[in-house]
Amino acid sequence: MMAAMMTGVVLVARRELRAYFDSPIAYITAAAFLVLAGTSFMNSFFLQGVIDMTPFFDTLPFLLIPFIPALTMRTWSEEHAQGTVELLLTLPLQPLQVVLGKYGAALLYYGLILAGSLPIVAMLAWLGAPDLGLIFCGYLGALLLGALFLAFGQFLSSLTHNQIVAFALAALLASGLVFSGHPQVVEVMDGLWPAWQPGTVVAEALSCLPQYEAFVSGLIGLDHILYFVLMSVLFLWLTQVGLRRIQY
Repeated sequence: MMAAMMTGVVLVARRELRAYFDSPIAYITAAAFLVLAGTSFMNSFFLQGVIDMTPFFDTLPFLLIPFIPALTMRTWSEEHAQGTVELLLTLPLQPLQVVLGKYGAALLYYGLILAGSLPIVAMLAWLGAPDLGLIFCGYLGALLLGALFLAFGQFLSSLTHNQIVAFALAALLASGLVFSGHPQVVEVMDGLWPAWQPGTVVAEALSCLPQYEAFVSGLIGLDHILYFVLMSVLFLWLTQVGLRRIQY
């Protein structure tokens, strides 16, 4: 049963990966992301002169706000617009297999792009002795953060036929999850209602930024891992629930 499930997932993932690598837009987007991330890091590196990747990881959530929605906006909206989603669901595949296949392909593609920043690690190792354990934690957090963004990006893409709408919705949600944990935003919200401290409550309960920053600082707890895993699973489950309604 599990083997049959994985076979279907792999088939869909291969189809999606071919679509990614056949599109020049994917290469342009990946190159632009790496250039922006690298430039931001190098600016901080030369100003601070510290052999550390923290500036890279600090900038990453804000770069992912437009980047991940650009990856996910076509995932389901294009299928809806071209009328191929019904054809896809008539194949001997369960909606969960299709969802996991598309998600797995997007996650692998994102991981490959993230790996494009590894020359920074090599440069730091050549210049000195960076904390490789801290760098590993940062990459793990970056992977989990991207996984969450990809999950809700695909869910929002499944709700509309329009790629621009899918992009806007995903970017809006990503912005909310990131900026709601920014210290200045939290301070302003707490200042508006001091008795309720809504900024602190939202940051601790919903925002992805404090959870991600725990990885960047190397202070990883089970609660931080569960946040990203459970939130990603929730959005993937919501996506396949929507597809089941189309199927039946």
